[in-house]
Amino acid sequence: MTLPPGPTTPPIIQTMRWIFRPIPFMQQARRKYGEAFSVNFAGFSSPMVMVSSPELVKTVYSNPANSLPAARIALLEPTLGRKSVILLDGKEHLARRKLMLPAFHGERMRSYQEVMEESIDHEIETWPVGVPFPIHTRMQAVTLEVILRAVFGVTDGARLDRLRELLGRTLEDTASLSVQLLTIAGRRFGRDVALPRYKETLRQVDEELAGLIAERRRDTNLEDREDILSMMASAEFADGERMGDDELRDQLMTLLVAGHETTATALAWTFDLLLRSPATLSRLKAEVEEGGDEYLRATITESLRLRPVIPIAGRILAEPIEFDGIRLEAGDNVAPSMWMAHTREDSFPEPLTFKPERFLDNPPETYSWIPFGGGVRRCLGATFAEFEMRVVLTEVLTRCELSLADPAPQRVGRRNITFSPKEGTPVVMLSRPAERRS
Repeated sequence: MTLPPGPTTPPIIQTMRWIFRPIPFMQQARRKYGEAFSVNFAGFSSPMVMVSSPELVKTVYSNPANSLPAARIALLEPTLGRKSVILLDGKEHLARRKLMLPAFHGERMRSYQEVMEESIDHEIETWPVGVPFPIHTRMQAVTLEVILRAVFGVTDGARLDRLRELLGRTLEDTASLSVQLLTIAGRRFGRDVALPRYKETLRQVDEELAGLIAERRRDTNLEDREDILSMMASAEFADGERMGDDELRDQLMTLLVAGHETTATALAWTFDLLLRSPATLSRLKAEVEEGGDEYLRATITESLRLRPVIPIAGRILAEPIEFDGIRLEAGDNVAPSMWMAHTREDSFPEPLTFKPERFLDNPPETYSWIPFGGGVRRCLGATFAEFEMRVVLTEVLTRCELSLADPAPQRVGRRNITFSPKEGTPVVMLSRPAERRS
C-alpha cells in the first residue's frame, strides 16, 4: 500500500498552478487520479494528500490528536501570534475554544444584530448609482466595522478611524502573495524576512490593541459590556486563570483575520451567484421582504458549498489510517478539500449548479459540507458568520436593486488563505436605495 498517485510535474510547477489556477488544478488531478491524490509543493519535504470522501474527511477531522501542518502556522503566526486559538493544538486549543465559544452563540450573538444592520445600512448609503463598483471591497468595509464594534468593542470615532486604517492595511499585507511567500521562506530557513512596512504596521496595531486592552483591564463594569473583548477579558479558564494581555491581543487578531476576510468573501460570492440566477434572486427577495429566512438560509448554505472560501484545511495524522487500498502513516499531511468535497456527484447531484432548493428539506451531511472545517477545530465563528450573512443579505436585497457590471464569470483569486473573486464582483446599483425598514 502506498500514497495515492498524483501530478508528476516538478513541485514548483504544481505550486504555481495551485496559487494561480487552483480550481483547474484540482479538477484535472481529480479527473486523472480520482478523489484522493498526492501533490508536491515547493518547500515541503513530503507530499500532501488531498481528499474529498465524507468518510475519510470524518476520519481525519474526528481525531483530536491530529495536528496542524507547519506551513499553516508559519503563514499565520506572524500576524495572529503564538497563542492564537486556531494555531494551538491539544489541551491549550480546547481550553481556549471552550472559553471563547459562548460569545458566538445564543442571545449573546443575536445582540450584535443592531451593529450589523447599522454597518450595512451606513455602507449602502455610500454606494454610487449607475457606476460599477466591486462589492467585495464594500463587504470588507462592512465586516471590518462589525469586528471593530462587536468584537473589539470600539465606539470612539477617532479610535475607529485609526483602527480602520491600520487594520485595513494589515489585512491587505497579509493577503499579499509576496508577504506570504517571504513569510514561508523565512520560516523554512530560520530567518525573519518580513517586509519593513508590514512589520511597522503590525507594531502600530499592537500599540493600539495594547491601549484598548489596558482600558478593559481598568473597567470595573466588564460584565455589563456586550463586546467579545470584554467577555474574553473577564472569562476564566478551569483553573481560575484569565487570558494575559498578549493572549488577548492574539485572539483579537485571530477573530479579525478569521472573521473579516472570510465573511466578506462569502458575501461577495453569494451576490455573484444570485445576480447570475434571476429566478433564485426573485424568490429570495420575495421571502426576505415578507420576513422569512428559510430560503435565505438555504441560499447561504448553497453558496458556501459552491464557492467555499477556504480551499483546504489539512491535518498531520497522529496515527495510520487505511482506505480504498491506501495506507496513510502517522505524520502524513492529509488535506480535506472543501471544493472537491462540495462538488462530488454522489453527495450533490448537478454539483456545479447553483440550487438553494437542494437544502430546503435536506440539510447537508456533516462531512460532505465542510466550509468551516470540522471536528474540534471547526470554525468558532461559523454561526456568527452565517448570522451576519443573513443580516447583510436581507438589508441589501430589501433596499437595493443590483445588477452585474460584467457578465463574464468571476475568476478565483487568492487572498491569504482564501479563494476570493479576482475582480471583486463588480456590480451596478440601478437606483437610490429604498428607505431603511423600521
